[in-house]
Amino acid sequence: MRSHLKPIAAACGALLLGATVTACGGASTADSKAREVTVYSADGLKSENSGNSKEGGGFYDKVFKDFKRRTGIKVNYVEGGSGAMVQRLIREKSNTKADIVVTLPPFIQQAAGKGLLAPYKPQGSERVAAGDKDAGGAWTSIVNNYLCFIYNSKELKQPPKSWQDLLDGRFKGKLQYSTPGVAGDGTAVLVKAMHDFGGKDAAMGYLKKLQANNVGPSSSTGQLAPKTDKGELLVANGDVQMNYANMKSMPHQGIFFPAASPTGKPTTFALPYAAGLVKGAPHSANARKLLDYLLSEDVQREVSAVGGGFAARTDVKATDANATALAQIMKGVEIFQPDWADIDKNLRSYIEDWKSATSS
Repeated sequence: MRSHLKPIAAACGALLLGATVTACGGASTADSKAREVTVYSADGLKSENSGNSKEGGGFYDKVFKDFKRRTGIKVNYVEGGSGAMVQRLIREKSNTKADIVVTLPPFIQQAAGKGLLAPYKPQGSERVAAGDKDAGGAWTSIVNNYLCFIYNSKELKQPPKSWQDLLDGRFKGKLQYSTPGVAGDGTAVLVKAMHDFGGKDAAMGYLKKLQANNVGPSSSTGQLAPKTDKGELLVANGDVQMNYANMKSMPHQGIFFPAASPTGKPTTFALPYAAGLVKGAPHSANARKLLDYLLSEDVQREVSAVGGGFAARTDVKATDANATALAQIMKGVEIFQPDWADIDKNLRSYIEDWKSATSS
């Protein structure tokens, strides 16, 4: 589902919010009794303009600040691509630094499958739909979301309607999508293509053609939004929450969902931000408190009002202006359910097939 992290080897240079995390590879100095908690997260929930009071900050900005005020617990924040966050957890497994990880599917399932998560069912998780959480408590969605594409609404009067439109020569060097296997949203492009084209081979055949217009790999979905807003790109991938949330500062973004064919309906699928307690977390008690807080009714009501996303709790029915606008964006879009078990099992081979097809 977002990734400001450089290649995995440069993980130590990830952005931090409010504190510094112990350097990679060194002995951990984490104090289990410290009033802090470290969150590794996919990008999108923290405002790109968190330092600008006019923008009001993002969901994480407000929630972490409120959490510290209420509990005295400071949140250390590390941001990167969903895949990169899981890889970092693997590297640090013998010297765990993160307390909570937040990624998009299928990477949260991957983290659970690799034994990186500890079971914990946060307060409020009983109100989250069964399909949006792990039955054993390894993870639960905290913000619901959907894959989308964005276009420069200043340069294009109308968005592309189908995948076929994206092959047009006018998009040569003006189209980019984040890297499958690294960014959650980039992996989502691959999932959507396989669904819309009716299988892996047809999807790979299409993406091979699309490569003629593609700028090239990008480990960050979040960085594509400002490029699209400025007109450096005309089309990019994204997700509804992230792109809707930054429209105030990037007004030339338009959201669209390409259809499988020129006569087909636009399609997408749920791409929630899912959170899990990291196994061996140095501040596990604080992590549980934060997970409980993220799923509290008050915070879930802020998912749309502050974050521009969709509440994970089914009993929270937002009626704010953002919720109304988001409902309009999703109107008429066909939502399908990916086979996450298959994707989790075969993701590596799908990524290798994509690399082969696109020579990436």
